[in-house]
Amino acid sequence: MSEHADFLVIGGGLAGLTFALTAARSGKVLVLTKGSSIESASDKAQGGIASVVSDDDSFEFHEKDTLKAGAGLCNVEVVKTCIQAGPECVSELIRQGVVFSRVNHDVNGAFDLGKEGGHSRRRVLHAGDFTGHEIMQALIKAASDEPNIHLVENKLAVNLIVDTPPSGRPERLCRGVFALDRRDGSIDAILSRSTVLATGGAGKVYVYTSNPDVATGDGMAMASRARAQMANMEFVQFHPTCLYHPHAKSFLLSEAMRGEGGKLQLADGSEFLTAYDERGSLATRDIVARAIDFELKKRGDDFALLDMTSLDPDFLRRRFPNIHESCLKLGLDMAKVPLPVVPAAHYFCGGVRTDQQGRSSVPGLYAIGEVACTGFHGANRLASNSLLEAVVFGRLAAKDAIDWIQRTPSDPPTAPLWDVGNAIDSDESVVVSQNWDEIRRLMWNYVGIVRSNKRLQRAKRRIEMIQEEIKEYYWNFLLSPDLVELRNIASVAELVIHSAGRRAESRGLHYNIDHPDKDDQNFKSDTVIRRTASGGLETVEQDLPYSW
Repeated sequence: MSEHADFLVIGGGLAGLTFALTAARSGKVLVLTKGSSIESASDKAQGGIASVVSDDDSFEFHEKDTLKAGAGLCNVEVVKTCIQAGPECVSELIRQGVVFSRVNHDVNGAFDLGKEGGHSRRRVLHAGDFTGHEIMQALIKAASDEPNIHLVENKLAVNLIVDTPPSGRPERLCRGVFALDRRDGSIDAILSRSTVLATGGAGKVYVYTSNPDVATGDGMAMASRARAQMANMEFVQFHPTCLYHPHAKSFLLSEAMRGEGGKLQLADGSEFLTAYDERGSLATRDIVARAIDFELKKRGDDFALLDMTSLDPDFLRRRFPNIHESCLKLGLDMAKVPLPVVPAAHYFCGGVRTDQQGRSSVPGLYAIGEVACTGFHGANRLASNSLLEAVVFGRLAAKDAIDWIQRTPSDPPTAPLWDVGNAIDSDESVVVSQNWDEIRRLMWNYVGIVRSNKRLQRAKRRIEMIQEEIKEYYWNFLLSPDLVELRNIASVAELVIHSAGRRAESRGLHYNIDHPDKDDQNFKSDTVIRRTASGGLETVEQDLPYSW
């Protein structure tokens, strides 16, 4: 069985649905989600969306904060595009039904703007402390009401379908994806005139992450296998404050808590961050996470503390209702006791390299949201800029894709069949679980917040061995969701390790103790790699933009 669409969107988070709602005006849109339509990192976003909407703020201030956080690797033009599009994107979200918090709960009043690490002004629009959920509920409803959008749940993308176009042009063309139905195990070809990766990040590559279980780097891995250019995979952001509790799986404590006056402390109650940055607890995430990691390892502590006890209890309940209630269920009253926290893998600043329209280096293939590397975040993402980027590039990519399908053949070619070969049902699932655990632990220990040449070399040797085991398993046994995701996290791990090994300096989210200083002379540029025809990795020097 196969399906056809004008626009195929793989992933149903904020970027994917923004693209779908824009593109639906010009054709049929098929949106695939690997789980339920609400299950995404976008839905978990607590802080909000950064945009210039107040009189004491300006595009210049927001741009300056973003560029400073990005440590010299932001694309200045992309930064300007995203930030200057912010107010219109916010207005569009409101038209789609999103309700942002207002001062004194006045529906016509000023926005209740938050401030987070690295921001010089209050500019973070939020809906309490569950902004992502509020936005996603509104967009899912809007997409469900749109007749040109078809949402399909429980479809796990396996491989992109890439071949030479029938027109005889020499370049390769993406024309869809093979997808595994999680309910019955069938694999079908889904063809499209444009394919959009909106699959989110890859936090599950690490043992400790704030990401949902679906964040296994599927889009990054598939694009890499299709030989798309990948950029800056070494820059993995670790959120400083994930709740440390045996029953709190991946529960994030929003950066807005520090923006409202929360202070980070060591287990003995002493503050420590001013020794690392004059902004203290409001320094950018790379600095704060690294400082916590260093202090915990030096002292042998299991966690640091986020102290909110100096703030009014009623204010805490109003401003952070979800976090407050969730902590109470775990026996923690943030108004009375500091909360134990540890850093956790949170966001990939690298990904599929794109131009300013979201186009990848493979014609017909777009990438938007966390799966993409647009140049907006550079070496470190400024808090709450991710939702802004998702909306901006969701719209830009959709507009470009509309133009693209008008220039490409309208009749889809015959769908290829998935060849199972001699594969059989697996009776050794322990191989999958063992490699899954080993990859995540080696990435945490060797390619985490702090790296070294020796750690990276060890990680490289081990991931090569694991990749061989997975490759053999992949060809011998029928696919399962666990095997598909294992293959993908292994691929992403390899990309991160390879990219980190190439950057012999410390910049933004990449810190190597053997190269502790920034080296602008040799490394003030993106790390761009792609797979060779034989499956290895090579460095790419090709300039953007791409011409399709």
